[in-house]
Amino acid sequence: MRLLSVWRRHPLAGVAVLTFALLTLGGLYALVGGSDKAEAQAAQSTQVEDGQRLFATHCASCHGMNAEGSREAPTLIGVGAASVDFQVGTGRMPAARPSQQIPRKPVVFNDEEIAALAAYVASLAPGPAVPAQEYLDVEDADIAAGGELFRTNCASCHGNAGKGGALTEGKYAPELYGVEPRHIYEAMVTGPQNMPVFSDAVLRPEEKRDIIGYVKTLESEPNPGGLGLGRLGPVSEGLWAWVVGIGALVVAAVWIAAPTSRVRRGDAKKGT
Repeated sequence: MRLLSVWRRHPLAGVAVLTFALLTLGGLYALVGGSDKAEAQAAQSTQVEDGQRLFATHCASCHGMNAEGSREAPTLIGVGAASVDFQVGTGRMPAARPSQQIPRKPVVFNDEEIAALAAYVASLAPGPAVPAQEYLDVEDADIAAGGELFRTNCASCHGNAGKGGALTEGKYAPELYGVEPRHIYEAMVTGPQNMPVFSDAVLRPEEKRDIIGYVKTLESEPNPGGLGLGRLGPVSEGLWAWVVGIGALVVAAVWIAAPTSRVRRGDAKKGT
């Protein structure tokens, strides 16, 4: 007890206690943090291995065993996880057959398999990543700004209402309704097929979120007239009214007048 009391009064006692506490806490943090990091790296490595096996089974016949590409399909080195998540997550890949444009189809893989394929391709070379959730939550999106950006950058192909449109050589801009926000974002950063790439230098992530919010607002709007008619505006509605409405009235008028004209012709023959 006397020795402990002497050490307690020593000028360096406080320094020794503080040093001991720091070393203890640092060791515990390194032990726990290192374990978590090792587990995360092991899980990522397993996911990449699973993705490589899926790739070899379902994708390598066209894209090559090392994703180097072939005559049938382009290289995937450097396309990033976002491109894989978009193409596979929308059912465009695996492609049923080569064509001018690969359409959206039912999805073949589940979410875990898609994530594994994306992780494998992302491990080959740097590329656009799957967007963070904060840029997919459209509740805080600026719809007005998103509308202006959409009309400036997207409407020339997808139409003012996002219903899609025809392009050259049998290609087309697909409809945007029913597309998940992350897939719209991934299409902007990867530029699939005929679409240009809108990098963060062209459209900031917040602006991409505003565009997605505008598209989702269009998607939720009702059609007061009952038929959307492509949401092309008064031109298509007026054409529909003239062709169908006026046409129906003309047919009805001819049908009503037909019996009267036959009776008049019959009376004329009797008079002669």
